[in-house]
Amino acid sequence: MSSHLQRRSHADSHHHLVLHPLTSACLLALATFATAAGAQESTVPADAAQLEQVVVTGTRASLQQSLALKRNSAVVQDSISATELGRFPDNNVADSLSHITGVSISRTAGGEGQKVSIRGLGPEYTITTFNGRLLGTDGAGRDFAYDVLPADVISGADVVKSTQAQLIEGAIGGLVNLRSASPFDQKGQHGLLRLEGDRNQMSDLNGKKLSGTYSNTFSDNKLGVLLGVVYAKRDVRTDTAGNDGGWTRNAIPSDPSQFWESGNAWGGFIDPNGNGILDADEEGLVAPGQFRFGSIMEKKERIALSGKVEWRPNSDLKVIVDGFKTRLDSPQVGYQLSFYPLFSPGRWSNIKVNNGVVTDLTLDNTDPELRLNPEVLNQTEYRVVDTAMVGARAEWKVTPDLKVNGDMYLSTSKRNSGGNDTYVVLRMNQPNVTRIRLTGAAVPDVTTTLADGRDLQSGLAAGQFSGNDFNTHYYSRTGDNVDDRIGGLALDAAWKVDRFHVDQLKFGISQTNRKKTRDMINNAFNAGADHYSGANAINVGTLGGNVINQTLTPSGFLSGVSGNFPRSFLGFDVNNYAQALAGLDGKPRPGGGVYSSTLSAPAFNPLESYRVKEDTTAAFVQADMSGEKWTADVGVRLVHTKTGAQAWDAKINDIIENGAFNYTAVYADPSVVQQDASYTYGLPSANFTYAITDTLQLRLGAAKTMARPSVDKLAPSSTTASISWGDFTQIYGGNANLKPYSAKQADISLEWYYAKNSALTFAVYQKNIKNQITSQFLTGQDIGAPGGRLFNVSRPINGDSAKARGMEIGLQHLFDNGFGVRAQYTRNLSSSWVDGVERPLEGIAPATASLGLLYEKGPLSMSTTADFTDSFTTATNVLGAGFNEVTNSVTWLTAQLAYDVTKSLRISIEGNNLTDAEQAPKLTNGSISLPNGYYRYGRSVTLGASLKF
Repeated sequence: MSSHLQRRSHADSHHHLVLHPLTSACLLALATFATAAGAQESTVPADAAQLEQVVVTGTRASLQQSLALKRNSAVVQDSISATELGRFPDNNVADSLSHITGVSISRTAGGEGQKVSIRGLGPEYTITTFNGRLLGTDGAGRDFAYDVLPADVISGADVVKSTQAQLIEGAIGGLVNLRSASPFDQKGQHGLLRLEGDRNQMSDLNGKKLSGTYSNTFSDNKLGVLLGVVYAKRDVRTDTAGNDGGWTRNAIPSDPSQFWESGNAWGGFIDPNGNGILDADEEGLVAPGQFRFGSIMEKKERIALSGKVEWRPNSDLKVIVDGFKTRLDSPQVGYQLSFYPLFSPGRWSNIKVNNGVVTDLTLDNTDPELRLNPEVLNQTEYRVVDTAMVGARAEWKVTPDLKVNGDMYLSTSKRNSGGNDTYVVLRMNQPNVTRIRLTGAAVPDVTTTLADGRDLQSGLAAGQFSGNDFNTHYYSRTGDNVDDRIGGLALDAAWKVDRFHVDQLKFGISQTNRKKTRDMINNAFNAGADHYSGANAINVGTLGGNVINQTLTPSGFLSGVSGNFPRSFLGFDVNNYAQALAGLDGKPRPGGGVYSSTLSAPAFNPLESYRVKEDTTAAFVQADMSGEKWTADVGVRLVHTKTGAQAWDAKINDIIENGAFNYTAVYADPSVVQQDASYTYGLPSANFTYAITDTLQLRLGAAKTMARPSVDKLAPSSTTASISWGDFTQIYGGNANLKPYSAKQADISLEWYYAKNSALTFAVYQKNIKNQITSQFLTGQDIGAPGGRLFNVSRPINGDSAKARGMEIGLQHLFDNGFGVRAQYTRNLSSSWVDGVERPLEGIAPATASLGLLYEKGPLSMSTTADFTDSFTTATNVLGAGFNEVTNSVTWLTAQLAYDVTKSLRISIEGNNLTDAEQAPKLTNGSISLPNGYYRYGRSVTLGASLKF
């Protein structure tokens, strides 16, 4: 049997870093070039034991190892690896994964990669493991946020797209397994110390990072130790504009198929002709409801410790104890201007309508409750996350024919943000006339002229506004405490058979227990958010001069957005604000009672809290087989899961109107809601690889896979917090009886290793998905609220079915002169059916691509990479049937240059987001397009120096 068909264990999984042709035509050109280059003689890679000893010292060596491992993998899989001990190709693992065929990522503030999608399927279809162990998450779901884990902690990552019975279940899109290094990768004493500094175009502030890795082997290479430490600090700015569901749309009673019979207009239907009747040409009319813009300032600090102790007393026994602990301290403070031009009779004049959208309107009503009152918003996300994992693994060769492996671990993730997040609003109290015009840009044209002659835009820039111009308004102190704990225990074995083409039988059993709790701490349930609003509002100027404490005019603010709107905005400190409000304690409230910072303080909110417990037992059996030119495996995995979910419910006793678009809900005492469920799945799988020639091989795979619902969607929680601002919507978090997604999938991959360290690959796949989880939005529902008030109701449901299919093309070619090219293109086609109606499958990017060029020879190394993600649907039926939210396409460009001054000293410079890419989702039904958000991260440059020994 050819050595390139020898089986690899999952722990040996490979690293193939292909990058992206932006069009298939480009790939065809590259393929033609590759054919011409194929005159070079192919080299058969070394066996598995030799591959484990490869010392990766540069980008080319890393790519060579990747390709060899890809060639010998039993499944469709791609990987990335460190270029040397403690040094990853990118600063962020998610950014490196984006170069892989079929992978795209989402980004957090500052443009840092955060979550991973595979073959277009969103993060909820993907699971992430660390050395084969599930990672706890600080979010509501199972999808891992990569920004909590510095890249220096791992040595590589495998993206597994097909599956085997021996692999952990839970992924339909794919499995990402993060790998830590072994001290036996490079025997003896080795270390790396790296120092970096970065500068972001948006923040004009410098960041820093210090990382160190040390490994050594002792006792005649029977004992190995590896230690790592990382400290990093960055200040970043993200310019943003948003709508927060701020588009208003009239009802469409004449067409129930639109799912929009009642509309979502809060202050009465939009009535341009003022006749008080919803005319036929006014049905479905869209108008601005709310919009805001500003900057998010983030101070991101990371600390990480990692370690591994490996004991190999003899060739038959290996014992490994390893783990890591990280802390991400990442508070984000958003300073924004906010506008609520919601329709109400008599509020609008000079209305102009174009293609079913109100594109021009004036707010000039003299009633303080009906005029536009621009708002200053402080929105803070206090994200401090502690992530940890510790585990022990033993591998014992009991006899020459029997190997036994045991593994146990504990994975945790904790985030304590309760009561520390803010959405605090100060409302302008000055008479004004405001005109709003939609231009198609992310921010409308806004002109606000005050009765005293001041102009909002120029006046903000000139510092003409102070606390006297604003009243207290919405005071939301919120945040949740999340605790995710996963314990795992596994025992598996491999029995050498060597009969009837069966090489070995693998079998095993595992137990995984997960408990995730969420305690929402806010002042919505106790009505504290409205304690200082409406008739109880206070002039901010009377609170002292330390509340509104700055005017921000960020350099280049929203420079990519055309239009006439304020480019300066006020910032206020929420802690100073809270202290000033506490000074009012005991004073009479005009609306009754006395002011109390205690009554307005955040407290436990049962309606948005839950407890979810999930116990899973899994067993598998798998046969590994081979013949003269082929290898194969066939097996089945049996999974049984028990789920218990606890939440709370509370009846609405009263709804108090404080003013226009300002209400307070009064709740009865909460009661416990408990749900229990269970399910059992049999997951068969089969893989087959055939060597057509010495350089060409065919790989086939078929399996049934499953993905569990997001943890929060298992909890029967619900909230009506939107009553506070006049949006009467009840949002259900989940239901323990939601079924897991399941899919029958097939993969075909043709791989041509036409030259040394080079390959051209082509793959097609199809996934037939059942029970995909989507959302249902119903209007005009009676939920038992007082006065018979009707509500919108949103809840997660299982859809009927969905289909995702596509193809991948990948190319890697390394020239002898030091140059190289890596390219990939993935095309996805998908569809979904819910209640018999076809709709787009959310989160599916129809195309991803990547193109990279590199040069590495002698002491010099340089590369550039462009990663492209096509536009895709992120949410369906947002404003009725077919009115979907769609992202824009994004190309993310990076470049690196490094020079080895000596064998020990290396200096580097890296540019990130060199095209200054922006994200700007839209709401569209094919004929109408509405801006629905905007994020600009800016370019950044990182300088680094590393010293190894």
